Amino acid sequence: MSQREPDDDLVLFRRAMAGVRPLRHDKPLIVPPQVDPMPRQTRMDDQQVLRDMMSDLSDSLEVETGDELAFQRPGLSHNSWRRLRRGQFVTESVLDLHGMTVLVAKTALVDFLHMCHMRQLRCARIIHGKGHGSKGKQPILKGKLNSWLQQRNDILAFCSSRPADGGTGAVYVLLRRLP
Repeated sequence: MSQREPDDDLVLFRRAMAGVRPLRHDKPLIVPPQVDPMPRQTRMDDQQVLRDMMSDLSDSLEVETGDELAFQRPGLSHNSWRRLRRGQFVTESVLDLHGMTVLVAKTALVDFLHMCHMRQLRCARIIHGKGHGSKGKQPILKGKLNSWLQQRNDILAFCSSRPADGGTGAVYVLLRRLP
């Protein structure tokens, strides 16, 4: 068995490529877009600020199990408010706070609302429960959620949902579109 010289491979390649012409095209070379790096620490800092902004001190009004929640910012159109109360907006995402402690629910709410804004969602439903499993059979998260949502400027309105969607144990939330 004889070994080929490196020049033999080149001669064989040129012989195989004899008569081949390069293809001509006017299409641009496709380069994948550069993805901006995700500033994780900045995002975590922003989320911590939002958690801190939602104070637990302002919920002086007690909310009962059957009480309906309703809140709207000035400037919201009557038509939008009516559609929200009737459950006519498409619910694009749902957060269930059942069984969570206040601290865990607060963190979950901030993360959920951040995700909604990142996805540019318009309407969400948050299930807070009716409090049947808590001490005294009174809703704890319902009152907290009522207070937390009112403190956030990114929330245009919220109201208790229709019975089919949880009734007084859940709320529809209308989100402001962020730039």
